[in-house]
Amino acid sequence: MAPTPRLVTYSMNISLDGYIAGPDGGFDWSEPDEEVFAAHTDELRGVGVHLLGRRLHETMSYWETADQEPESDYSTVEWAQMWRAVPKVVFSRTLTEVTGTNTRLATRGLAEEIAALRAESDEGEIALGGAELAAAAAAADLVDEYRPFVLPVVVGGGRPYWPEGLDRIDLDHVSSRTFGNGVVASRYRVVRPGA
Repeated sequence: MAPTPRLVTYSMNISLDGYIAGPDGGFDWSEPDEEVFAAHTDELRGVGVHLLGRRLHETMSYWETADQEPESDYSTVEWAQMWRAVPKVVFSRTLTEVTGTNTRLATRGLAEEIAALRAESDEGEIALGGAELAAAAAAADLVDEYRPFVLPVVVGGGRPYWPEGLDRIDLDHVSSRTFGNGVVASRYRVVRPGA
């Protein structure tokens, strides 16, 4: 029996009205509390490689040194160490090089990178990060599982979790968890005909 291919997953914090960033581009409303942060940390444990767009790569560069601050707590240190250890592939039309531990610039298209990553290993998920990159993956039917962390806030517009013009995607509900602060984390597996 052939091994199951690595799952391609898309997990982000989103507002109740479906945005990962508000109209001004801000996402200060999505800062997780300790319980939600621990869930994100648990999710990161299952990641074998992380694919990021340029904006998210720049945002996540904070974690390269976050654990070196004197006021860093255990959760911050743990996440930073795990983040540096995870291989990362950055997709950008403007960058010619990237910085960061275990980080490289994509040299192929998204579908080709995913196919190559699946061919080289079946260990750990292929996580997607960034709205544009995830939109391209969703449009090309490359995402296997969607994992929104829905926050109890309406921001009224901004950068959507789900891209406009997306074709219908049938999903199976895998699980949901409600946190003390009202955040609801869900997992939905894409249903593909004949799978």
